[in-house]
Amino acid sequence: MRSRCSRAVPDDGALRALPARRIAGYLADAAERWRDADFAPRVRATAAIEARLGYSTPVVEFALDRLFGGVTRERLEAAIASELGSVDALDGVVPRAGAPAAWARGVDRVAIVSSDTTIGVAVVPALFALCAKCDVVVKDRSDALVAAFFASLAEEHPAFAGAARARTWTGGDVDAESTLLARADVVVAFGRDDALRAIRDRCGVESRVVPFGHRAGIGLLSHDAVRALDDGTAARIARDVLLYDGEGCLSLHALFVDAGAEELARVVARLASAFERSAVEFPGGARAPHRVARMAQYRDAAAFRAAAGHGAVVRAADAVLVLDPPRDDAPPFLPRVLPLIPVRGADDVVAYVRAHALPVQVLGVVAPDADAIRLAERIGAVRVARFGTMQDPPTGGHHGGRPRIADFVRWIDAE
Repeated sequence: MRSRCSRAVPDDGALRALPARRIAGYLADAAERWRDADFAPRVRATAAIEARLGYSTPVVEFALDRLFGGVTRERLEAAIASELGSVDALDGVVPRAGAPAAWARGVDRVAIVSSDTTIGVAVVPALFALCAKCDVVVKDRSDALVAAFFASLAEEHPAFAGAARARTWTGGDVDAESTLLARADVVVAFGRDDALRAIRDRCGVESRVVPFGHRAGIGLLSHDAVRALDDGTAARIARDVLLYDGEGCLSLHALFVDAGAEELARVVARLASAFERSAVEFPGGARAPHRVARMAQYRDAAAFRAAAGHGAVVRAADAVLVLDPPRDDAPPFLPRVLPLIPVRGADDVVAYVRAHALPVQVLGVVAPDADAIRLAERIGAVRVARFGTMQDPPTGGHHGGRPRIADFVRWIDAE
């Protein structure tokens, strides 16, 4: 780990003078400190996240481990090179095969608006914007996770004190936020569709807006996967449902099962056992009263249908499995509630997704084979992941189907 330079006076333009590889190294070093559960800023952030979101301590710890565990110099540089052809392209003009020599010059100003629920969602785009040597301002949440991480960056090198800033806006800061959005070259925003539209309306005419709206995670147990279902796969499915109480776009919100009645009963029993065990590792957090009421309403409606001979409801610890809900119903997107939807092949999955216009972020499967890739293409999914990894996207992956760093640069060709 490098020696830290926090005593130096920060220079607002100092990040531009650093080679991109050194920047990646500093970012990785700061992330390494945050991988330590006893690191004082992380301890404080963990408590603040729990207070804001109501998640249990194991869930928050798991989220922070995954967030910072994937940030290494090697992974950052690999992601950059895969999109720009070379990390050195961020430092100046480099030759390119079959194209003019060019410089991937980072834009001047980047604004990032965090989401309400996903832990640290603004951190990864901020890292890549900093690798591009942009000035980055993040609209932080009340837990101040991003601000705390940026403080660690400033300890690694003083250039980050001027280039990486986080602010917590309140209801009275509309003018300040509008000014920031209007001046930003790139605006990355996470949120619901109405919030994203409002943000877009306040951006400059030539601003590049990178929106990440609400999306769904679905899974498919193919006929072969049903027959091979074991405790390990069931546990991985349970983790994808229980982690973060199903509130993220990478959570498993509905599971399609290609099986007949007898096989379905076996799947439900095995999943229920897995949920019982996984709930011990990832206990549920506090829930808002309106969410509790919606869960009870959904569960009671399913129990009424089951009493009439259609479907079933299975309680597993504090989770609920609902078998064969009405096809006219979209996934409920409720904490620790998993609809199990019987299908006969991929066409049934496609029909359901299209009928409900589900914006699918991730398709969970046992193995990302050719059939899974074809299904992802048909339903508009931007990622295919093995069960148990749906909520662990790689640092170099294309979140939302978009590039990691290319949105933060403008190319200057030297012809």
